[in-house]
Amino acid sequence: MQRSQQTLALAYARVLHLKRFSSSAAAASADAPTVKLLINGEFKDSSTDSWINVTNPATQDVVSRLPLTTVAEFKAAVQAAKDAFPAWRATPVPTRQRVMLKFQELIRQNWDELAKSVTTEQGKTFQDAKGDVFRGLEVVEAACGIAPLLMGETVENVAGGIDCYSLRQPLGVCAGICPFNFPAMVPLWMYPLAVTAGNTFVLKPSEKDPGASLMLADLAMQAGLPRGVLNIVHGTHDVVNNILDHPDIAAVSFVGGDAAGRYIYGRAAANGKRVQCNLGAKNHAVVLPDADVDSTVKALTGASFGAAGQRCMAISAVVFVGGFERWREPMLEAAKSLKVRQGNR
Repeated sequence: MQRSQQTLALAYARVLHLKRFSSSAAAASADAPTVKLLINGEFKDSSTDSWINVTNPATQDVVSRLPLTTVAEFKAAVQAAKDAFPAWRATPVPTRQRVMLKFQELIRQNWDELAKSVTTEQGKTFQDAKGDVFRGLEVVEAACGIAPLLMGETVENVAGGIDCYSLRQPLGVCAGICPFNFPAMVPLWMYPLAVTAGNTFVLKPSEKDPGASLMLADLAMQAGLPRGVLNIVHGTHDVVNNILDHPDIAAVSFVGGDAAGRYIYGRAAANGKRVQCNLGAKNHAVVLPDADVDSTVKALTGASFGAAGQRCMAISAVVFVGGFERWREPMLEAAKSLKVRQGNR
């Protein structure tokens, strides 16, 4: 395990030019390392003239500088995915599954280092960041058993002398657009299942916290994912529009807010793509009169204030059946006890 963590640290240094995983890796923009693109199996420097800072939200230190991918670089990433598709599609399902089996092993071995990246760039606590990685890991584990989900259907004699059958086949190049609040989990929602089903992928991490995506991509290639099957581009609105408009991208997944999701869904669908959007959520809790005070207050505090409320399962309203009076003081005390500080402390 120690050797694997050292290997990941070196890999991350390669993709970000970093020497360590600390929030003080770069305190000023001019000294910050640059985030690389992943195109056709290689981490590459961007030729763009436009950069934005990736900052540690707790300290405001500049962790790295992220490129706004050029049109030529974006097209190269899509072309790499398109070129890799025929051979990857023809790869037997058990072979693809073995890549995921190795991938999940490497994620487990490098769990802490991945969580450190999440904490540094996104700001959540280290334990919460480990949970971020774990929820994504569960999807990789699901991909290891994807074979039954790829089965088609057969119905004999639906009409005189006619049998009916269906096949589930990969679409081709797929793309994912990720939010900032779960920089490890959401990318792992997307490409492990897509590539194990035989597709190739272009991923756009959030411009606020790209590090975990790069680290995971490096692990995926160590696990045996061939060149071009997974590619990573960076940017904001322009690269999103390029994803939605490119004719060689067959399907798009998005997780994020309502306004962006409705725009992405409409534009992608208008271009004939399959599209799924998991948009912002509002959650309510109902507390019944016989609820235990201590355990309920703890649960409500974590659900409403945890991760600063920046998750779709956070609650924004509580209905106290029978009145709020006996809950007022315990809830106030719980809120007053919370400490806002760096996630790694």
